Amino acid sequence: MATDLTVTASLVIPGVELAERFSRSSGPGGQSVNTTDSRVELSFDVAASSAFTSERQRERALERLATRVVDGVLTIAASEQRSQLQNRQAARDRLVALLREAIAPPPPPRRATKPSRGARERRLAAKRQRSDVKRGRGQVRHTD
Repeated sequence: MATDLTVTASLVIPGVELAERFSRSSGPGGQSVNTTDSRVELSFDVAASSAFTSERQRERALERLATRVVDGVLTIAASEQRSQLQNRQAARDRLVALLREAIAPPPPPRRATKPSRGARERRLAAKRQRSDVKRGRGQVRHTD
């Protein structure tokens, strides 16, 4: 299945840059498990890929996927389904989701704001009320 993989409108991974390996899967499946190679390992060389439109995109992907990338290669395994075809699609979907998240630009920085006067007063009133509740506890005086 050497079809191209569309991650975003600007990033399309050519099918020749994806490597698939098949092996026997563990788990349910009865006798079928012992005979079919339904587990899929999908590998994509992030560091050497020509699919990235900018060097910044590649750097961002490598930086954000650093814990999953070994020698520049991202590998995804799928063995949830009994069918090899379904596992292939699951691995491809997972790769697309990971790359889409990894190359997304960072969110704009948060602008610091101060709490309003009313919010400060409500917080302090709640603290006073809680303090009164706690102060009223545990002071039982016995008159013998």
